[in-house]
Amino acid sequence: MRKRTALKLIAACAFAASLAPALAQEVIKIANIVELSGGGATAGTNFKNGIELAVKEINAQGGILGRKIQTTTTDTQSNPGIAKGLTQKAIDDGVFAIFGPVFSGSIMVSMAESRKAEVPNFTGGEAASITEQGNPYVFRTSFTQATAMPKVARYISDTARLKTLAVIYVNNDFGKGGNDMITKALANSPTKIVASISTDAGQVDFSAAVLKAKQSNADGVFVYTNEEESARALRELRKQGWTKPIIGETTLTGQKVIELAGEAANGAVGHVGLTVDAPIPAVRAFKAKFEKEYKYVSDHNGMKGYSGIYVLKAAIEKTGKLDRKAVAQTLKNFTVTTQQSPGVLMDVTFDGKGDVDRDSFLVEVKNGKQEVIATLPPLGKK
Repeated sequence: MRKRTALKLIAACAFAASLAPALAQEVIKIANIVELSGGGATAGTNFKNGIELAVKEINAQGGILGRKIQTTTTDTQSNPGIAKGLTQKAIDDGVFAIFGPVFSGSIMVSMAESRKAEVPNFTGGEAASITEQGNPYVFRTSFTQATAMPKVARYISDTARLKTLAVIYVNNDFGKGGNDMITKALANSPTKIVASISTDAGQVDFSAAVLKAKQSNADGVFVYTNEEESARALRELRKQGWTKPIIGETTLTGQKVIELAGEAANGAVGHVGLTVDAPIPAVRAFKAKFEKEYKYVSDHNGMKGYSGIYVLKAAIEKTGKLDRKAVAQTLKNFTVTTQQSPGVLMDVTFDGKGDVDRDSFLVEVKNGKQEVIATLPPLGKK
């Protein structure tokens, strides 16, 4: 009797094991490895919410190649070491793709794990060095600094016509990369950088940094810090009576920065790769859906997560099979249009390194809101 029972148990286990691969293919596993606490909480939460909104829509439409998407979300706590461990865990769980981290310092560490496992890894990080490592499995849903800074530099030198500039930047991979790239982009322009002022991630007091900018007598200031620090810098600039141009990138004029800085944000000008206020129907529709779902207005990070899922969907469908390595190859030199996939929000092209090129915008904060003041064409567009 015992022998018969044991044989039945062995047979049952064998049958279950035979089903495991088939069951694994019933869903497409995606891991959200994002900053939900710490200095990156604003960016990570928006990125995650954008992803989940896109997944909800795609699953309601039948999924990808007939399979639903299943997501799991974990918090890096804005810590690169934790991000690396969570990436390894996601790989052990058999995910098809990874989204995040958003912070450049974290993805720089964690993407080594997804590369070894040949898992496509999407990030909102902007440090130029992310895609300069020759990693064939990392893809950016935001501009690289090498793409964004030439556009900002043209505005500073040709439109704002500033002769001198002070730069306030955060001393991490993101900030140092931005400082290097804006310096390079302005090197042969009429604008001279007269002060380069380093600040710490999570810094609360910006009085000394702003004082240094004032003492430089620069015609304007370029602020390149994380969202929460950007709001503090704006408040301190206004507190110390700064009336000259304040210019930055995406992290200076995001919705969360505007909310935290209040009236101090008015007048700030930023180059943004993505904004929910872009005069594009698909973007406006996304803004309304996101606000209805989450009861607040998305920033650019929400758009990065949302559009990234639709890019992955388009790449899988073009590949025609759930093959991680083949999908990563498809994404190289890959163009997706809104006519093909409205969820990408704007026509986008990935180059051979995993960087994106598309339209971008100059915005100015007016009366507590972003207002698009110019649309800038892709760098690759002649």
